[in-house]
Amino acid sequence: MREVSPGDLVFSFVDTRVAAIGIARSYCSESPKPREFGSAGQYWEDIGWKVRVHFSRLRHAIQPRNHMDVLRPLLPERYSPLQANGNGNQVYLTERPAVFAEVLVGLIGNEARSMLAIADAEKANAVQGVGDDIDAWEHRLETQIEADGSVLETEKQMLIRARRGQGVFKERVSAIESQCRITGVDHPVHLVASHCKPWRDSTNEERLNGENGLLLTPSIDHLFDRGFIGFEDSGRLIISPVAHRPSLVKMGIETERLVNVGGFTEGQRKFLDFHRNCVLLQALK
Repeated sequence: MREVSPGDLVFSFVDTRVAAIGIARSYCSESPKPREFGSAGQYWEDIGWKVRVHFSRLRHAIQPRNHMDVLRPLLPERYSPLQANGNGNQVYLTERPAVFAEVLVGLIGNEARSMLAIADAEKANAVQGVGDDIDAWEHRLETQIEADGSVLETEKQMLIRARRGQGVFKERVSAIESQCRITGVDHPVHLVASHCKPWRDSTNEERLNGENGLLLTPSIDHLFDRGFIGFEDSGRLIISPVAHRPSLVKMGIETERLVNVGGFTEGQRKFLDFHRNCVLLQALK
């Protein structure tokens, strides 16, 4: 999921047929398991990743089993969506090389060629568009906090203000951090306390833990929160392969040389590990 980019083609395999083709409209973002799933996927974790995909059902839904002479040589040894006989494997989403997609497109015909042209245009005008989803999710979490009778009113306000990088959380981060790691801005009014392990994923204790934060200017906070940048434990800046580098330069980020922002505390390193594994975007252009 974290390797999907806007404009990627997604082939839907249902009941032995390639029944639809989708075009990814976003990078992935964290998301709770949809409520409409009910008891389905009971062994899945409550929080996973979501990608916006627009699917179009195919009038010419081919059966791969009828074309295995050309498809079989293109199947990988591991994580293959198809068995050698053309039946499907239990794989939810797996990357396939471009030549495999080209052969499928050729077998499906004009419908798929049209989708491929649209996908190329999507890649040229990629927009992530997941901010509203995350904001809605976090707003629901705020509502749950407000309704939680086991949490004191004063703590509720601290937790809600922490989501916005302010209040007690910012004070605790400021005891560790003195300025934006990227821009060097040190005036508190121009800084927000940005969670390394996102507020939406954290326990109430973690939401107020000063080591779960960095002081960042709002534009750098946006890049960090959405996974366009991250940090190694050593302090080395990581730039996601999907980040728009000209925009990063305008925001004050060096993209042509290695940047080290300095070391972190042991607690910060723990939270930054979560950010690298669950937030930092890994998709390739």
